[in-house]
Amino acid sequence: MEEAKLRHLKSVSLAIRQDIVRMVSEAGSGHPGGSLSIADIVTVLFFDVMKHDPADHCWDGRDRFILSKGHACPAVYAALAESGYFPKEELVTLRKMGSRLQGHPDMCKLPGLEASTGSLGQGLSIASGMALAMKMDKKPNRVFCIMGDGELDEGQIWEAAMTAAHYRLDNLCGIVDRNGLQIDGNTDDVKTLEPLSDKWRAFGWNVIEVDGHNLRELSDAMHRFRHTHFRPTVIIAHTIKGKGVSFMENQAGWHGKAPSPEQAKAALHELSREVIR
Repeated sequence: MEEAKLRHLKSVSLAIRQDIVRMVSEAGSGHPGGSLSIADIVTVLFFDVMKHDPADHCWDGRDRFILSKGHACPAVYAALAESGYFPKEELVTLRKMGSRLQGHPDMCKLPGLEASTGSLGQGLSIASGMALAMKMDKKPNRVFCIMGDGELDEGQIWEAAMTAAHYRLDNLCGIVDRNGLQIDGNTDDVKTLEPLSDKWRAFGWNVIEVDGHNLRELSDAMHRFRHTHFRPTVIIAHTIKGKGVSFMENQAGWHGKAPSPEQAKAALHELSREVIR
C-alpha cells in the first residue's frame, strides 16, 4: 500500500472515531466500545477494498457488507456518511425519533445497508445466503460480514459456518472483531472461545489473523481473501474495545453506555491530538 493511501485511510478512521463519539454522546445512548473497535476494519472495507457506489447504492456490481453485530452501527453510519451516502450533518440524529439512523441498522430507511441486523448470530447466515446466490448466478461480487467475538456464542454462527464451507463459498469473508469483551465481561469468562482459529479451520474455513488496528495488515488480508479458492475466509482481527479513547479502552462497561458531554469533550480532545503519519 502506498504511503499516501495509508495516510488517507488513517485520516478516515480518525474521522470515523470522532463521529462515533459525537453521535453516541448526542443520542445519550448507544454502543461506543464495539463501534470504536471496528473503526479501522470498516475504514479499510469502505475506502480500500469493497466495490460500491454511493451515487447508485443498488448497483448490481457492488460487493455486499453485513454488520452482524448491529449494535456497532455508529461506525458504519459514519463510514457511509464519509463515503457520501447521506449528509454528515445527519449523523447527530442517531437514535432520535424519526431518524433514518436507528439504534440498529434498518435497510428500509438508509441507503448503503444490505440487511437489518441486531439479533446477534444472524448476520453470517444472511451473508452466506447472499454469497450462495452470487455463486448460483455466476456473479463476481464478494460478501463481507463483521461479527463480534461475543456473538460467536450463538449457535447459528456455526450453522452458517458449516453451510458456507459445504457450498465452498470462496466469495464470502467473515471478519471477527476479537476485542475480548462482551456486555457481561471477558469473552473467555462468559464462554471460552479459544482455540478460535482452530475452530474455524475445523469448520473448513481459510483463517487469517491480523492486528485489527493495523490498516496495512487489514488491507493485505482482505486482498488475500480474493485469491483463496473453494472455501470461505475468516479474518480474526485482534482489536481493543473502545480503541482511541483511553478511558474506554478494554473496559466492558463501555459496551453500551454513552459518554456524558464532558466525557465526550475529553474523548474528542484526545482524538484530535492523534498525529497522522
